[in-house]
Amino acid sequence: MRKTSAVLAAFALAALGAGVPATTAQAAAQPAATCKDAWYGATPEYFYAYNGTNCTGFLGKAKGNDSNWGNSSGSFQGGDTNRASSVLNKGKSTMAVAVYNGTGTDWGGGYSCLARNELYASNLSDDRFSSGAGVNNGISSHRWAWKSECYGHFLT
Repeated sequence: MRKTSAVLAAFALAALGAGVPATTAQAAAQPAATCKDAWYGATPEYFYAYNGTNCTGFLGKAKGNDSNWGNSSGSFQGGDTNRASSVLNKGKSTMAVAVYNGTGTDWGGGYSCLARNELYASNLSDDRFSSGAGVNNGISSHRWAWKSECYGHFLT
């Protein structure tokens, strides 16, 4: 009887030892942070921008409009302009975020929008402003807008 118990204990320890490396390997294989993860951790009613794809490299967040990401006022400042490669909208339920490649409160230049129901755009490299210019590393300002104001120009 003792031999049977000893053999069972040895098998149990061997099985446990074999399971540890698999668990460690699985943990190491987990994907990096994603925009979905960032969205769940984001503060409600804010727009976020990141200098990396997949919502990595936090640039800043804004509850209001910012007409010039390159100046020293507003939520985005100085070096933030023309650096965004992914964006996230956790704003008010009916509002889109319009991003622009120009500055100023006339909201001129090319634009594109991120609707609230789209949640985020994880890689801006294939997106274009209404002017045809690339959105990736091209955002200089943003404002909250009604989805109907976007006239079919949305980030994907």
